Amino acid sequence: MSDAQSSIPSQGQAAAPSTTDPSATTAPAAQNQTSQSAPKDSKDTKGKKPQNEKPAAAPPADGEQKLSGKELKLKKQAEKQARRAQEKAAKEASGGAGPSQNGAPPGTKTTKGKPGGGTQQGAPQSAQAARVQNQHRRTGSQSQGPRPPPMRNPAAAPKEKEKKPIKEVGLFGHLYGQPRRTTLESVSREVHPSVLTLGFQLSSYTITGSSARCVAMLLAFKSAIQDYTTPPTTSLARHLTSHYLSPQIEYLKSHRPISVSMGNAIRWLKDYIIQIDPDVPEHEAKSDIADAIDTFIRERITVADTAIATTATAKIRDGAKIVTFGKSSIVERTLLQAKEEGKRFTVTCLDSRPLFEGRNLVRSLSREGIRVTYALLPAASHVLKDANLVLLGAHAMMANGRLYSRVGTASVAMLAKAGDVPVIVCCESVKFTDRVALDSIVLNEVGPSEELVVGGGDVKVVPGEEKGKGGGKGEKIEKEETGLVGWKDVPGLQLLNILYDVTPAEYVDMVITEYGSLPPSSVPVVHRISTERDVRA
Repeated sequence: MSDAQSSIPSQGQAAAPSTTDPSATTAPAAQNQTSQSAPKDSKDTKGKKPQNEKPAAAPPADGEQKLSGKELKLKKQAEKQARRAQEKAAKEASGGAGPSQNGAPPGTKTTKGKPGGGTQQGAPQSAQAARVQNQHRRTGSQSQGPRPPPMRNPAAAPKEKEKKPIKEVGLFGHLYGQPRRTTLESVSREVHPSVLTLGFQLSSYTITGSSARCVAMLLAFKSAIQDYTTPPTTSLARHLTSHYLSPQIEYLKSHRPISVSMGNAIRWLKDYIIQIDPDVPEHEAKSDIADAIDTFIRERITVADTAIATTATAKIRDGAKIVTFGKSSIVERTLLQAKEEGKRFTVTCLDSRPLFEGRNLVRSLSREGIRVTYALLPAASHVLKDANLVLLGAHAMMANGRLYSRVGTASVAMLAKAGDVPVIVCCESVKFTDRVALDSIVLNEVGPSEELVVGGGDVKVVPGEEKGKGGGKGEKIEKEETGLVGWKDVPGLQLLNILYDVTPAEYVDMVITEYGSLPPSSVPVVHRISTERDVRA
């Protein structure tokens, strides 16, 4: 019995840490007193583990505050996680076959509070385990040294792709954007079929001229609005402009940039739609928009052209020698009206590549019996020696009085001014803008460079080898590349196809609009008057 009694204190003494605190010896003493005072109970419990007996907790060290039960629990959990992390790191470092760092085999688990449990290290063990784990994450396995850099064979290295030469003129680099759309790929489902058709007509130059493009756009928008249905959770004025018309406009921009007249018409249409009362029924609102579009076309373009043609016809005298450039619908109408009034005059039409728009004007005038001479732009200085009037169309009139029109117009106007030939510009007020242009670089449009390339021709050669059907020598047709075919493969060769240029105001003598004849300096005033009229309407 004395041996059994003495074994209990020895276990308690082994579990307790060695410390200088005198309270560490109180637990064994209390156990000896209990065993001596109750010898009968010890017989009944001999060989049995006491039910309420718990391992003695480690007393706090010197200067350390006593922890609460919750803090002790959290501390135990942290130490347990640290031990597991330490064992895992040791297994991975030794390949899973070596012993753990605490001396136990890899598969042995250590229990806190039991002999050989390793609870005396505490916080230093957790810090050491975290440091070992971080080292393992950074450097990988400790048994392997640093990997040498991979050796690359210079001969086996892939050759870098040769950069294609840039075929864009740097001075006009800001004008190069996305190439013109040629397919219906990635087109918004909101785009109306009539707008789809118009886009390809614009990019293929089937519809040219600022006025013609503006009218075609408004008619396409009219058709699209008639097929429009307002969603149930919004209003027509809010949804039609931002969610329905915007995709139509962006699609047209992907084919060609919006002209000045088209931009003015779009702003007017959006302002008109926004002012529609939300209480107006949808069918009535769409009907009002369609009528407004027809009125805009009639007043700002059709009637304006008639007024301009009447005023310009009065400037033509009998026997006049008129010079035009390209094709302008309002200039064409002026010349036809002068012919109807019985005036006798001759017309010389100057033209340029690549569009050759002047050919259509020559065809139209010759059908009406007008004497027409066709020449290219390099002959302008020779043609203008005998001229006494120059009639020009306009793509836009800028706020500083400068003329923005087809490229080559500035050359004709300057040569005419040098020869004291009056220059008259026929332009509707819908083409006026508040923007200012100083040159042809900042504001312009770049067309595809391929339009300047001239294809090869058929050249007849007599090889003397082939025989004809009748037994004689035949002729062989060979395709010979001429002009700029293959220009993209020629280093250092760039093609620039700008569509417009800017004519200074001092080379323009008069601008005829539906408001009358005025100098170029009055363009901002007329633009403000026409804009205010549209707002009131």
